Amino acid sequence: MKHHKYLIVGGGMTADSAIHGIRKIDQDGAIAMICEERHLPYDRPPLTKSLWKGAPFESIWRSAHGLNVAMHLGKKVVAVDPSKKTATDDAGNVYTYEKLLLATGGVVRRFPDLDDSIIYFRTADDYRRLRELSDHASDFVVIGGGFIGSEIAAALAMSDKRVTMIFPENAIGARVYPPALAEFLNSYYREKGVNVLASQTVQSVRNTGGKTVVTTVNGTEISVDGVVAGLGILPNTELAAQAGLAVDNGIVVDEFLRTSEPDIYAAGDVANFYSAILEKRMRVEHEDNANTMGELAGRNMAGQTDVYRHQPFFYSDLFDLGYEAVGELDPGLDIVEDWQEPFRKGVIYYLRDSRVRGVLLWNTWGQVPAATQLIADNAAHTRETLLGRITD
Repeated sequence: MKHHKYLIVGGGMTADSAIHGIRKIDQDGAIAMICEERHLPYDRPPLTKSLWKGAPFESIWRSAHGLNVAMHLGKKVVAVDPSKKTATDDAGNVYTYEKLLLATGGVVRRFPDLDDSIIYFRTADDYRRLRELSDHASDFVVIGGGFIGSEIAAALAMSDKRVTMIFPENAIGARVYPPALAEFLNSYYREKGVNVLASQTVQSVRNTGGKTVVTTVNGTEISVDGVVAGLGILPNTELAAQAGLAVDNGIVVDEFLRTSEPDIYAAGDVANFYSAILEKRMRVEHEDNANTMGELAGRNMAGQTDVYRHQPFFYSDLFDLGYEAVGELDPGLDIVEDWQEPFRKGVIYYLRDSRVRGVLLWNTWGQVPAATQLIADNAAHTRETLLGRITD
């Protein structure tokens, strides 16, 4: 049985940030990190962004911080006993702790009955598998029109691959962008050489003659060298549920990031937290949240009582377009579009009851603080009060 003052389950950006947070308060307390992946912590966004634009693979690794942490890689924690303060991994090792952080992230959504040659894109190993395949292959299907799907389709197309996108929505990013912008992205991707099959779903994936044949429900067949799926994730709450913690679209945490067991914390993709700015509970699956929430959880595990008030932002790169955004991006809200150049540069405001709840900064940079403050002000707005309000 191995005892550590701080035990972290998970090895991603959240876990790494928590280690830094702990060490800012406690330089000596023993820390252990248990991670299913066989890699040390790394940045995830480059897997669909900068690595396809020439950045070296080595650039993804988080700094080797020398913070005296016991790293247990390739191990999965299968049981936590809050009363005994123990965690047991799949090799039967038992760890005791004083404070525990669940930074378990999410598990990728998968098709239950399709060919296992599909690359469900999320990890560094997934990137390396796709990169190796793309080095000698030319034709790909990307399933999904959300964040991962749109970024991977752009990355492959920029690498001179022939790409077909298949997704059930009527347009790329239809769950996030206003309808006109989403429809523009369909035509924009087609201009970039991507075959966009909107409002379609995949029925089968089979291998034949060294190729992979993807068949849609309406009978379209595409023969390709590889299939990538970006279907989103489900919060990885299995361990929390086993431990008897409160779970509701993630692991429920309080303002200090404590779970229903006060010595167990949760942070990152898996944490369901209260947003003071939006006055609602939410779960955010993006880098800024992982880094900021992870560090604060670490500080609080080490004795601080800091409240998580941060409203995370997120961003994406789509060929030569890109954006930063904060708050709720729900196309079902009231929307005010303020374009400097239609669909190329502008700011989109998402309102509920005349209050700004989200801001999409489309090719508009450096304005996340202004957008966050606008949401926090919670003032009533009209189209006239918002036009020209944020520019870069």
